[in-house]
Order: sequence, then structure tokens, then C-alpha cells
Amino acid sequence: MIDVTEEVNQLADAIHAARASRERVMVAVAGAPGSGKSTFAAELHRRLSLQKVRCAAIPMDGFHLDNAVLEARGLKLRKGAPETFDSLGFLNAMRRLREGDEVVLPIFDRTRDIAIAGAVVVEPSCQVVIVEGNYLLFNERPWLALAPLWDISARLDVPVAELRARLIQRWLSHGLSRTAATQRAERNDIPNALRVVEKSLEADFIL
Repeated sequence: MIDVTEEVNQLADAIHAARASRERVMVAVAGAPGSGKSTFAAELHRRLSLQKVRCAAIPMDGFHLDNAVLEARGLKLRKGAPETFDSLGFLNAMRRLREGDEVVLPIFDRTRDIAIAGAVVVEPSCQVVIVEGNYLLFNERPWLALAPLWDISARLDVPVAELRARLIQRWLSHGLSRTAATQRAERNDIPNALRVVEKSLEADFIL
């Protein structure tokens, strides 16, 4: 496993500095599929919690459209692309979080391939909200409206060849054959990753 201690320290220091002037700090951890966003966000959340900061880690993936909706729109095979998310619902939720409200959010169960509503509650007392997802710094509408909501933004920069290997391994771990895993990654995940890389807005930190 890659050691991200230095990067977590760097971001945690920036968060503590931002807290001096804000009741709630909104942190974006963006990057292509397979870049390690979930792992990094979880480690940052763990670090801040140990430092007695009230924080929450929120995955964008909870806003996946349901498979039935994707089927009806002819998008099932593109699941994970920007148009397969409830982008406006996500944007509205992030605006409410920015305002300091209590917000109830969904999560995504990758094993069952479904979003679960009402799974996470962010209380008004939450001091730091860490949001992780592919399209948090994405230069397409309506996603680009997210950028002003982040107090601190970080983008995980991973070479495309490494992303490809990780994405294939992800499907192998779900029981697919090498051929099927490679086809699944190259048909959808890798094009999505390239789209994120090519249309990324500037971030405060490149990690």
C-alpha cells in the first residue's frame, strides 16, 4: 500500500489553517477513477478525527443514478460517466453543506451496485466536510459550479498507465476474468479517467 502520510499531513495543515476563519471547511478530494480518492479521504478523515476535529467524509458516488434509470436512458454501459450521476442533486447538497445545514446524504454500495438513500447525516456541528469524487473539479456544466464551494481542493495525479492497471485489478477483484476485466475497464472506466484528466480545473494541491 502506498504511504500517503506526507500528503495527508500537508492537507491536514491547510485545513487547520482554514478553520481559523471558517466554522465549516469544505474539502474536495478529486481525481480519476482508480486514483485512490476513497483511501486518501478515509486516511485524512482518520487523521482529523484523532486530532479531535469533528469531520465527515462524503463520497460523490452516492449520487449514481439507479440502474433502472440508466437502462431507460441507454446509459447502463457508461455507468460512472458524468451524465450517469444526479449532478444537480449533488450540487444542491454541496451548497447546503456549505451553508452549514444538517444534510442527509446517500452512499453507494459497490457490492450491490446501488445507491442507498439517507445513509449519512452531516450535523451542523461538523467542522470539516471531506468530499471525494471524480468530478469535483470538472470543467463541464453543471459540475464546474462546484469549484467555488471548496475551501480547499486537492487532485490526486496518477499516471494513466497506473490507473489502467488499477481499474483492471478492481474488476478482477469482483471475480471477472482477465479478458472481461480488461474489456470492462477499457470500454468505460479508462475513457472516464481520461475525461477527468483532460478537463480538470486547477486544484490547490496536486498530490
